[in-house]
Amino acid sequence: MSKSPLPEERRTAAPASLLYRPASYFERLPIASMFRASQPLEVELGSGDGNFLVDYACRHPDHNFLGIERLLGRIRKIDRKGRRAGLVNLSLLRIEAGYFLEWLLPDQCVWRLHIYFPDPWPKRRHVHNRLVGERFPGLAQRVLQPGGRVYLRTDNPDYHAQMREVFAVAPAFLEISTPIELAALTTDFEKDFNAKDIETLRLAFELASSTAGSV
Repeated sequence: MSKSPLPEERRTAAPASLLYRPASYFERLPIASMFRASQPLEVELGSGDGNFLVDYACRHPDHNFLGIERLLGRIRKIDRKGRRAGLVNLSLLRIEAGYFLEWLLPDQCVWRLHIYFPDPWPKRRHVHNRLVGERFPGLAQRVLQPGGRVYLRTDNPDYHAQMREVFAVAPAFLEISTPIELAALTTDFEKDFNAKDIETLRLAFELASSTAGSV
């Protein structure tokens, strides 16, 4: 998957590290101070090895991107990839995705929310651990701007059905199609699944402008 080259001035201006360390893990993040420019914010919950996030950030320098990943090895790998690409519109935070979404993101600060191949917790007794559960639409509604969108992918049919069900009973959201350009960009997990002929199951939802931020 090719990456769009950045102008020389953008490559040489990359920071020493893209990993953001908040002053407090109990207060909303100061989003404006995390990026050099004020631009629409896209957040990926669970960035894996970061190929999708880095590629997408390269293609959209007029957006800011925040990658959330719990595992130290993965977040370091994304940091290296982002700095090699010269990205100044990417910031990373090492934290659990559910906690981050509920407690650290300010109201109505996100333009697009990406959740790709979250842990499916396939055993029935573990289903309550899934990130996209019954509380998720309400949490997403709080942080999304008017007209904001949630993009989801999974390889697990049961999880896919649950994702659709929890948003179906959330009147603030309308199911839409995933844009072709976005669907064409694959994640690390997705490449492995596709190589094994495992289908990618996608969903996308848009928040009605009149209900953004209210839960």
